[in-house]
Amino acid sequence: MRLVFAAILTLSLAACAPRATAPFDPNRALNPDDFGPQPARVEWWYVSGYLPDDAIAFHWAQFKVTARGIPYTASHVAVTDLRTDRLSFQEQNRGLVTYRFPPLEIGQGRWKLRQEGSAYTLKAESIDVRLTPTKPNVIHPPGYSGTAEVGRLYYQSNTRMTLEGTIAGRPVKGLAWLDHQWGDQLAGTAALWDWFGLHLSNGVDLMVYRVKDGRGRVVQQFGSFVDPSGVARNPTNVQLTPMRTWTSSSSHTYGTAWTLSADEFELQVEAVREDQELRSRTTYVAYWEGPMKGRGRWRGEPVEVVGMGEFVGGALPGSPIAPR
Repeated sequence: MRLVFAAILTLSLAACAPRATAPFDPNRALNPDDFGPQPARVEWWYVSGYLPDDAIAFHWAQFKVTARGIPYTASHVAVTDLRTDRLSFQEQNRGLVTYRFPPLEIGQGRWKLRQEGSAYTLKAESIDVRLTPTKPNVIHPPGYSGTAEVGRLYYQSNTRMTLEGTIAGRPVKGLAWLDHQWGDQLAGTAALWDWFGLHLSNGVDLMVYRVKDGRGRVVQQFGSFVDPSGVARNPTNVQLTPMRTWTSSSSHTYGTAWTLSADEFELQVEAVREDQELRSRTTYVAYWEGPMKGRGRWRGEPVEVVGMGEFVGGALPGSPIAPR
């Protein structure tokens, strides 16, 4: 689940032609293979992965917000090197923007995600990898996240992609996750969330998250799992319970150990590294993004878990639309 701008009023940096937006339609039929740009108020593409064998985690995101008919764009790249215990975060909001489909080509400046046949290449700051899907693209049922009160986002993914290439100057291999979301939800102000994208040792891919309003009250808890054959289904009675928290120097508090449960599973997951807050000056949002690990049971059978977590802390001071 991906992070979107609180800074939609910062439009002086936009250099693109105006684009129309369409109202959110909860009954819209979506094509899981269409990852192209949409006429939405907010939109992002996101690739992330935790590669435990190489002690590294990363995420890349391309954001687009349209306000007053004008799009504002930004890109984020974060790399966590667990061998050196170092988090690197780079961002940009300038450079030629590319939004094309088909084939998919999304990016800003030299940072790009490009579809090449059945695979993708991702080239960004310190990242040069090839991504090959091993499951079909999916629409997370019922097709969107959020509520009418806090905003809603259509939601599609490829939850399991093999990755090979270089990150932070060294060769890596592992699994990655691709997300695409678009709609009318603004993170950091109207909505906050806690999100997990997890690969289980039994071949299941699990997405769970809880959406909160701007005051931090939970308004939705739900998820989706993609079974080994590639079929997406909803788990039932999803609950996300923080068991330990960490407070950053910006005074935002994030859950760093969790119990994730539903009728189908009970998992205990925790942050591999706690100090993972990203304070964006292109989106004016503080968020925690980092590798997670854990174990538990899936339908009574033991499983190991690795993946990524994303927790939206809120708008940073100085945001044009931060709460007063």
